[in-house]
Amino acid sequence: MFGRKKKKKKTFKEELPSLTIIIFVVLLFRSVFFEPYKIPTGSMIPTLLIGDYILVNKLAYGLKVPFSDWFTDPVYISEPKKPQRGDIIVFKYPRDTSFNYIKRVLGVPGDTLEVVDKKVYINGELIPWEPIDGKEIMEDMDDKFKYYSFKFYKTKTGEHEHVIQLDEDNYYLANFPKTTIPKDMFFCMGDNRDHSSDSRVWSFVPFSHVKGEALFVWWSMTLPFSWPWEEDLDHPLKFRPWRIGTAIE
Repeated sequence: MFGRKKKKKKTFKEELPSLTIIIFVVLLFRSVFFEPYKIPTGSMIPTLLIGDYILVNKLAYGLKVPFSDWFTDPVYISEPKKPQRGDIIVFKYPRDTSFNYIKRVLGVPGDTLEVVDKKVYINGELIPWEPIDGKEIMEDMDDKFKYYSFKFYKTKTGEHEHVIQLDEDNYYLANFPKTTIPKDMFFCMGDNRDHSSDSRVWSFVPFSHVKGEALFVWWSMTLPFSWPWEEDLDHPLKFRPWRIGTAIE
């Protein structure tokens, strides 16, 4: 009997075309359809926590030419749809487009917006809120923020019902002058209102900087060391399995 002929193992050079195709398909998918992001800061607490891994819908505001938003402003194949009030968006930081930020849209083009004593007025109308018990939120709070004097409020921005938190001891961002939002610009804020660098600090987000809309949390974990662009030098190891699958409102 003859033994089975041993299959010749492919060399790396022979495997390279297949690997190149796989890498291209993955990058194409990330560029056009969905892309994962990790939350490095606490500006969106309590909606998003440090260490949340989220999925972003790149199609939310229109179909783009693949890779067009990686180097310049995106080129849309379809008629673009603009973000709505209350959407949580990922966008290129206006002061340095090499960084991505995530915030909630509060004002859309044409709105007149102002912040008075931490209350937000849009077109002269107060965005209402009502106080809630934040005990459970504080139990899940990132350690860095557990010692602040937070108060929690349920509110509705556009069609999105969500919770914001305010620091009773922080009045640095309590006010923003009445301003009309220009065409193709958006006013964005973090849900951790008093600990968020946002449009109150660096002005509006151009639509051309918007990458997509946050969908849900697919993983949540902090590690006992830092990644680049995180707030703290290190974090305690913390795994939050109960957050997996949480829809982002």
